[in-house]
Amino acid sequence: MSTKPETAVAANFLRPIVQADLESGKHAKIVTRFPPEPNGYLHIGHAKSICLNFGLAKEFGGACNLRFDDTNPAKEDQEYIDAIKADVRWLGFEWAGEERYASNYFDQLHDWAVHLIKTGNAYVCDLSPEDVRAYRGSLTEAGRNSPFRDRSVEENLDLFARMKAGEFSDGARSLRAKIDMASPNINLRDPFLYRIRHAHHHQTGDKWCIYPSYDFTHGQSDAIEGVTHSICTLEFEDHRPLYEWFLANLPVPAQPRQYEFARLNLNYTITSKRKLKQLVDEKHVVGWDDPRMSTLSGYRRRGYTAASIRTFCDMVGVNRAGGVVDIGMLEFAIREDLDANAARAMCVLKPLKVVITNYPEGQVENLQLPRHPKQDMGVRELPFSRELFIDASDFEEVPPAGYKRLIPGGEVRLRGSYVIRADEAIKDADGNIIELRCSYDENTLGKNPEGRKVKGVIHWVPAAESVECEVRLYDRLFRAANPEKSEEGGSYLDNINPDSLVVLKGCRAEPSLASAAAEDRFQFEREGYFCADAKDSRAGALVFNRTVTLRDSWGGQ
Repeated sequence: MSTKPETAVAANFLRPIVQADLESGKHAKIVTRFPPEPNGYLHIGHAKSICLNFGLAKEFGGACNLRFDDTNPAKEDQEYIDAIKADVRWLGFEWAGEERYASNYFDQLHDWAVHLIKTGNAYVCDLSPEDVRAYRGSLTEAGRNSPFRDRSVEENLDLFARMKAGEFSDGARSLRAKIDMASPNINLRDPFLYRIRHAHHHQTGDKWCIYPSYDFTHGQSDAIEGVTHSICTLEFEDHRPLYEWFLANLPVPAQPRQYEFARLNLNYTITSKRKLKQLVDEKHVVGWDDPRMSTLSGYRRRGYTAASIRTFCDMVGVNRAGGVVDIGMLEFAIREDLDANAARAMCVLKPLKVVITNYPEGQVENLQLPRHPKQDMGVRELPFSRELFIDASDFEEVPPAGYKRLIPGGEVRLRGSYVIRADEAIKDADGNIIELRCSYDENTLGKNPEGRKVKGVIHWVPAAESVECEVRLYDRLFRAANPEKSEEGGSYLDNINPDSLVVLKGCRAEPSLASAAAEDRFQFEREGYFCADAKDSRAGALVFNRTVTLRDSWGGQ
């Protein structure tokens, strides 16, 4: 009996909070937001945040904004913006109105920085970034006040205006909040508000040479947009007092509330954007959408469906406990989806020619096989004639124990076709089998006569009508469950799986696959689930990526 778990929606601790806020009248409508940094492609961890923020807004009749946190132009690019928008839409969500940018609010943020200076809550500091870290102290030692902390309001206003005018070099000065250098929360020890960066911005051009910090931008942007529930991962929990300090000390139009949830940690997987970028830059993979990457574009190119990723996020649930999720759960979700929705087809990965010696030369039978065993997807036509291909692994002269495929003098059924018997193996000068001579039983089409015992069923394709293709067998990019854990002095790169991609050329696919379009998904019978590669596959030069194997290694069978 199957032990696979139900694909039900797991607990989400934020759902009752939102419901109570609406029922109490605290909010008439909820507004959430998804705020990615445009400095890389979205990965599977972002999918959890997307499904959470957009899902809550949809469930409770609210709105979810897409806002790019574009406060670091040196690392940002329009390519990433376009990719993020495409990924959100591919997952099945649409943001409220136009996409937003933190840079839309730079003028307002600047004015609020001036407000903090005028109220004595911010000052211009001349300490270098290294000295700022030294003065900040540690978890066990209080920080020290900057020697520039007691500048007058007038001097701070003058210096900040000159920073904005571009008079100083990068890192020469910064604007810092004046809070408490002895606070046990290091985030409250006079954090940065603005840094000098002479960098061209993809949205604002060269208008600015000072850029606000993430902490100074985040809460105020939420307030400007009327966000009611600002949802972020647990690493920002210690930042929440600072988030609230800014809202309390500025004339903001709203008071959003920050909530934190446990980020998605998946074994055998890296989700650090810095490390994903390193994989791309150092050519360990072929681009951000390499099907071995944990990016959404990589999963999509590999053949994962948006529905399966949404299901996976529902299965994981939303809590504050954290932990590591088995990647088998994600593979389970995609298998369940593809098993129900992917058309069936046959593809021989390592072709071995078979000649049916007692089949009439020149005769062709057009067999009809269902495209899906349970769904009404119609049929596909499969020509049967004297010559065909089977997989080389489906014939053994000296079979191992339990082998149920073709052996000398043995019989198997060809899927949807006849029973054949192996009569002779033809070998080349080196002793390699290059062809099988077989005979068929003409009375076995579509049935198994009483008394006939056939041990196995194998897949096949017609020799003449099959189409040549390339098949890419993708596996997990990392061979260690925790890629970050390596030998002393090593790095996560040492855990890259050298067999994460095996390319098979000269494979033979059944004729119905000749018209496969980009991202079309199939179950190649007995081989796994595959999709036509979105970039490289085209008519006459088909390329199929393995999405996932048939074996369910997580749920059990």
